[in-house]
Amino acid sequence: MSASARPEPAKQVRLSSAWREARRLIAANRGRLALGLVLVLVNRAAGLVLPWTSKLLIDDVVVNKKGELLARIAVLGIGATLVQATTTFVLAQLLGVAAQGAINAMRKRVQAHVLYLPLRWFDDHQTGTVISRIKDSDGIRNLVGNGLVQLVGSVITAVVALGVLFWLNAKLTLVILVVLGAFGACMVWAFRTLRPLFRKRSEIEAEVTGRLNQTLGGIRVVKAYTAEPAEERVFAEGSDRFFALVKRSIRSVSGTTAASIAITGVIGSTLTWIGGADVLAGRMTIGELVMYLVFVALVALPIVGIAEVGTQITEAFAGLDRIREILDAPREDEGDDARAPCTSVAGKIEFEDVGFEYIADKPVLHGVSFTARVGSTTALVGASGGGKSTLVGLVMAFHRPKSGRVLVDGRDLATLKLADYRAHLGVVMQDNFLFDGTIADNVAFARPSATRAEIEDACRLAHCEEFVKDFEMGYDTVVGERGIKLSGGQRQRVAIARALVANPRILVLDEATSSLDSESEYAIQEGLARLRSGRTTFVIAHRLSTIRSADQILVVEHGRIVERGTHAELMRLGGRYKELHDRQYRFETDRFVNPGEELVSELDERAPSAS
Repeated sequence: MSASARPEPAKQVRLSSAWREARRLIAANRGRLALGLVLVLVNRAAGLVLPWTSKLLIDDVVVNKKGELLARIAVLGIGATLVQATTTFVLAQLLGVAAQGAINAMRKRVQAHVLYLPLRWFDDHQTGTVISRIKDSDGIRNLVGNGLVQLVGSVITAVVALGVLFWLNAKLTLVILVVLGAFGACMVWAFRTLRPLFRKRSEIEAEVTGRLNQTLGGIRVVKAYTAEPAEERVFAEGSDRFFALVKRSIRSVSGTTAASIAITGVIGSTLTWIGGADVLAGRMTIGELVMYLVFVALVALPIVGIAEVGTQITEAFAGLDRIREILDAPREDEGDDARAPCTSVAGKIEFEDVGFEYIADKPVLHGVSFTARVGSTTALVGASGGGKSTLVGLVMAFHRPKSGRVLVDGRDLATLKLADYRAHLGVVMQDNFLFDGTIADNVAFARPSATRAEIEDACRLAHCEEFVKDFEMGYDTVVGERGIKLSGGQRQRVAIARALVANPRILVLDEATSSLDSESEYAIQEGLARLRSGRTTFVIAHRLSTIRSADQILVVEHGRIVERGTHAELMRLGGRYKELHDRQYRFETDRFVNPGEELVSELDERAPSAS
């Protein structure tokens, strides 16, 4: 969905899901949290010393002239302050490390889970959304860091201070409790409002980030079609939607802050009026009134702190809910513990009446059956969208059949451990993705234990050395993000070398020579022929000249195999394969004799009239 899409209603946080994850986090850090809570209680208890000594200072020292108490009060105050300072420092170290450790563990856990999700899941989720979900881990610092402990400490402090207030003046305390009750109701309303807002903010931010990621990744296409204004507009619309939600959340948070300021003023005025009258009437001493004022602050300030920390914990719960959505998504290797190991593969692949669909009741493959013998090459041809890529996706276990079976050496692929099986695969995809590292790093990606000699041997076989020798750093040349510093043909050769170094038993070549010129293609075909020797190979190719030597050619149309045989057999048959072959042959011959003439003619016919 683009960033300009109509906003959806705010999605409610699933508290049960978020709380389940929160309990797991708290349980994993219960030791540190328990120690932190003890330190907070000591810290808050020390904080009660100075308010208590204010009564002694005024009533006993100032009014009753007991000067001998001054030194004791001063020592008591210094001691309490040192205890507060020490516990504050230890708390920051103890819970800060715990929070960062929990964030680190959660990030690794989410990333590890995402890597094992099926390809279909990635088709339905933008990259920006996935990255945003991993970043949601930052919010848990408020659960296993200072946030939760401070929240509990604030509640305990407020309760203790409230008890002291009732002891000092019950009538005045009841009035203040009514005011604080109204403030608490405002807090509950704020939390209910903020929770879905924080969730929606994160979703829109992920959506906008995902679109920006696509725009930057496809910047050449954007510039080629002068689409900068359109992309600017799409991003601006998404950013404006995010800004609107930020304004709403700021309004709610600032309203909460304003309420806390208002409540402070109301409490102050109430104390002045009723407390002053009680002092004049002799029901309270001046020291008790001063002590009462300080203890009211010890009740009000924790409530304000509860509101602030509560907002942070609310945001953390929203993040945990989003994280839980990912962690609840089933991994593609789910159930592997009960599957059989696959330590060795000969390479015989059989499809038995295989059906498959991406969307329910919309089949992509219909009853596909064939056998690929060990060491044979099976070519898949046909019009785009016919099901060729889906078929090899089943071979690579990217998908599972809806019906029928895929057999590997006579064993149902669904019964084999996924990682074990894929260890015997080698792939050269149509879209050759390279990582931002050196050429050698990218070739060794399929087998990190490969030696430098093995890497260079694979590169020679894939004819990479023809361009690598022109780079100053040779095989240590950094290729840039997605291999942007290499040409399409160079990236394709590196991808072929990557498959070579994997030394697979089953090889999938999806348009493996599509980005090469004729001379390079001829050279690489020699390397691929040696690579295919003794390996079961599946080739998807639109250039039919590259698959003449295939052991069997399957013509796939509308999810069915409509023809099968060798090149010679299919040409004699005179069916769909011959039609595709002859059409391509005529096109390539015309292009060779009159380069570009056919294409220019077709474009001229499609071009709008100058008039």
